[in-house]
This record gives sequence, C-alpha cells and structure tokens, in this order.
Amino acid sequence: MDNQNFNFKEPAQIQNVSAEVMSRTFMAKVFTWMFIGLGITGLVSYFFAATPSLLDAIYITTDNVIRMTTLGWVVRLSPFVIILIMGLGMNRLSYPVIAASFIIFSALLGISLSSIFVLYTGGSIASIFFVTSAMFGVMAIMGYTTHSDLTKLGPILMMGLFGIIIASIVNAFIGSTSMYYMLNFLLVAVFTGFIAYDVQKIKSIGAQINEDGSTTGKLAVWAAMSIYLDFVNLFLALLRIFGGRR
Repeated sequence: MDNQNFNFKEPAQIQNVSAEVMSRTFMAKVFTWMFIGLGITGLVSYFFAATPSLLDAIYITTDNVIRMTTLGWVVRLSPFVIILIMGLGMNRLSYPVIAASFIIFSALLGISLSSIFVLYTGGSIASIFFVTSAMFGVMAIMGYTTHSDLTKLGPILMMGLFGIIIASIVNAFIGSTSMYYMLNFLLVAVFTGFIAYDVQKIKSIGAQINEDGSTTGKLAVWAAMSIYLDFVNLFLALLRIFGGRR
C-alpha cells in the first residue's frame, strides 16, 4: 500500500490540536457558567424590584434618594466575602461548594442591583444591556482570536482600576458631576480592555488544563466569575453614563 496517500500528523501537530480542543471545551464551560450567573442576577434583581416589600427591606427611598438599610449593607458586602472565600479556598473547597458559592454570589449581586430598576427606566436598562452584550461579544472574540500577547495589559488595567476607585472615593466628598462622568468613561475603557485580557487568559488556561474533572470545574467557575464581573461592571458604567433616569 502506498503510504504517500495518507496524511499523518506529526506529534507536535497532534498536541496543538489537542490543546485547541481542550481550550474550546474549557471556554464553553466558562461561558456557560457566566450566562448562568447573569441569568440568576437578572431574575433576582427584577423580582426584588417588582416586590415592594422586599425592596423596602434593602433600600429606603426619600426624595428620590436611595439609602441602604442595615440588611442592604449586609447584602452589598456579602459578595466580596464570597469572592475572598472562593479565592482562598480554591484548592480546599469541592467543586459543588465553589459552584454553589458562585450561584449565591450571583443572587446576592442581583439583590444589590435591584435599585437600578428604581433609578432608571426599563427601556434604557434593556437597551444598555444589549449594547453591553455587543461590546462584550466583540472584545471576547478579539481576545480569543488575537495573536498579540495581552499579558502586559493586565497590570496596566489593574493600576487604572485602582486609580479610578481612589478618585471615586475622593469625588464622593467633592461631588463633581464632570468627574463622575469622566470616571465612568474610564471604567468603560478599563473593563472593555479587561474582557479581551481575561478571555485570552482563560483560553491559555484551557489549553493547559488537566483531565481532573473536579479541578477543571472549579477553574471554569472561577474564570466565569472574572468575565461575569467584567460584564456587570461595564454594564453599570454605561448605565450611569447613558441611562435614562426616572
């Protein structure tokens, strides 16, 4: 038989194909968890906003100014505690516990975000959600397909984010409207960059993943957390800039 008619792949080619398949499989798991988280957040947020008794337990509205109750502050701060627990306990906690923590985190953030339905019109929330989805999709594709190394972008984006946080704290005392909008425009730029950076990082992790189902599952949930937060923060920044107030 003439072996010239057969196209055998070299070992390096086989490894590249295997890494690509693992990366795609991992990315699919990550985005599945991200969509689950966003779905939970949206449903819980809308349910609380549509139930005055629940909303009153979290927020007090006086003269169009919304203030949080004690329970509201607990709900607002709880997601940060969950992120800390997940990050520190990634190696010790089981996959079901990590998954449940992400679900609880998404629900708690949904409760915190229920106030947007009081502050902004439903039409502007919906339109900005679709704009955010489009921007996220474009940057995710760019991060996944680009051959440029975005590794150096991470520290720059993180420094920019910390700078914006510090400036926001200062502006809370100054009360400058122009600075408020400028900082939100900067947040849009930062989290747009984070989307491409995080997606490329997740793709790289997926290509090196091992066959341990539990470890892979935990990494997928943790990676989903990062792009979930990119999406939510980009959405909120755009809403604060372009959202139609009630």
